[in-house]
Amino acid sequence: MTTYSDTNEFEGATFQHASFKGATLRYSDVSGVTMRSVDVGGLDIDSHDLFSGSLYVNGVDVVPLVDAELNRQFPGRELQKAQTPAGLREAWVAVQSAWQTTVADTPPDLVDAHVEDEWSLAQTLRHLVLATDAWLRGGILRIEQPFHEIGQIFTGADRMGFDMSVFRVDPPPYDEVLAVRAERQRLVTDFLATATPELLAEERDDPWGGGDWHPTVGDCIRVILEEEWAHLRYVRRDLARLR
Repeated sequence: MTTYSDTNEFEGATFQHASFKGATLRYSDVSGVTMRSVDVGGLDIDSHDLFSGSLYVNGVDVVPLVDAELNRQFPGRELQKAQTPAGLREAWVAVQSAWQTTVADTPPDLVDAHVEDEWSLAQTLRHLVLATDAWLRGGILRIEQPFHEIGQIFTGADRMGFDMSVFRVDPPPYDEVLAVRAERQRLVTDFLATATPELLAEERDDPWGGGDWHPTVGDCIRVILEEEWAHLRYVRRDLARLR
């Protein structure tokens, strides 16, 4: 199959009587795409940014419906937007409890298994270490080099000029992943234990650079919560297929 990468040649294009059956789109911009009289049987869309926009199906914006259904499937997910210290503490307890169940229920032979082009459970936990490092240690605490060497960074970071030398090349043992993950979980727990409304309102710089957005401390915590719930969903989706 032909692979199209790093191209803008389809922007504004019109496709008529064309077949995209079985095609795969990754890390691509399909915002504003209009589809009419199309066969969408089995169409599978997964977008981390879905809830910051709209998605119309037969004239209905389905984003609120998807959000509500995910809240039903993942009790406690609705707390990720909490604004108070007490609310964020409750949100953190909820998502960590959900993660504890998933990690405990995953047999050893599946911790490094993965669906094609997706992260394994071990890799996902390493990414959550990185997310905590970026948004708590880097964004909130302003540690100059906040990243643990086992962190799993997002695809394309090298093309953005990120210094990849801070990360270990060889995958760490799963026991080490769990230990570092637990340490980072405790960092968030301890931080939230003493957080005040005044602290949550303080502004910080975006840990990934750029000067247009200055998140509050509360925003940084909410990004961590969003990462936790999103990747829990990915892992449970893929483990169900692997089983």
